[in-house]
Amino acid sequence: MPQTITRGYRALVQEANAKVETLPAEEAVRLHGRDDVVLVDIRDPRELEREGHVPGAFHCTRGMLEFWIDPESPYHKPVFAQDKRFVFFCAGGLRSALAAATAQEMGLKPVAHIEGGFGAWKKAGGPVEPWTPKARS
Repeated sequence: MPQTITRGYRALVQEANAKVETLPAEEAVRLHGRDDVVLVDIRDPRELEREGHVPGAFHCTRGMLEFWIDPESPYHKPVFAQDKRFVFFCAGGLRSALAAATAQEMGLKPVAHIEGGFGAWKKAGGPVEPWTPKARS
């Protein structure tokens, strides 16, 4: 017998959007390059390879987010300890809503996410460049 989902992704995303700031892509593009803002790209590496990336954005896959934010984690990344505004984005704005809500629940602030994600960023004329994977040592 199939399992019944009691709260699907739509409900989770709706709840997340009610908790965190959602930025129109045009506004996010204006924040690009500011010293007090960290754009956080949570897309999968295959998406970056295929679509390109935002220059200067910090890449953190959705699966590592909680571990990289938590200073108690052995995987903590110092970027998340900075006193800055964190603006999350994914391909279309669903995963980034969940990521921003999780980051906020963990105490990261201020946080927001880009409405429409990377697709909206590109349509708004935001800078995009090809992604080059880091060399493995």
